[in-house]
Amino acid sequence: MKLLQKIERKQEEKQKCLAVLLDPDKVEMTGIMKQVETYVSAGVDLFLVGGSLISGNNFYILVEALRRQKDIPVVIFPGSNLHIHSEADGILLLSLISGRNPELLIGQHVIAAPILKNSGLEILPTGYMLIESGKPTTVSYISNTQPIPADKEDIAVCTAMAGEMLGLRLLYLDGGSGAINPVPPKMISAVRRNTSLPVIVGGGITSGTKAEQAWLAGADYVVIGNGLEKEPELLDQIIKVRNRLNQPTTAVV
Repeated sequence: MKLLQKIERKQEEKQKCLAVLLDPDKVEMTGIMKQVETYVSAGVDLFLVGGSLISGNNFYILVEALRRQKDIPVVIFPGSNLHIHSEADGILLLSLISGRNPELLIGQHVIAAPILKNSGLEILPTGYMLIESGKPTTVSYISNTQPIPADKEDIAVCTAMAGEMLGLRLLYLDGGSGAINPVPPKMISAVRRNTSLPVIVGGGITSGTKAEQAWLAGADYVVIGNGLEKEPELLDQIIKVRNRLNQPTTAVV
């Protein structure tokens, strides 16, 4: 079964999932396999690899290290058309639909298309929406775009609807790396009500409570990255929340 089909099936079954985003510039490569083993044992659902700005060669090393384990899919979260590696399972083909930078709506995609066509990667067309999170983030600076204001659910909804109508298959609402505030549950809920695509939410998820709020609002995948780097115990907190939410409910007669 294709990865996109698995994601869609999880959504249909109302199963909540957790993705760990690993930034090659921030990961300590000397202990990466032990770190990966911890994530696999905990039951993480997806590995994302990437960042807005990757300055070293760790991207390729990290993808190859993650592929040594066979249980959890490895998906590239690209910051540019340079971030492609055929050893991964798939790539989020991100179109920054919240911004008006043509390079990130279609320009980079045109350049990458021939390489992606021959890469063997599963292509996951994704509407990427940057949401205001309390401070300027690397992604807003690098992308030269303004995030959607956190209190403008109507803009987020219309943007997400347009992405779905354009044929994108996933929606990714992101506060950006180092976000102070997560994407507001009210916004997630509004997007969920008005679109049928799987919804990924990241940025500012620094506690089990914030993860739970995102999932209950309608997120299918919650992404943690920076928060996990600072507080390794966060993984256990969020896994417990996910497992609790995924427990079958018993109907009361």
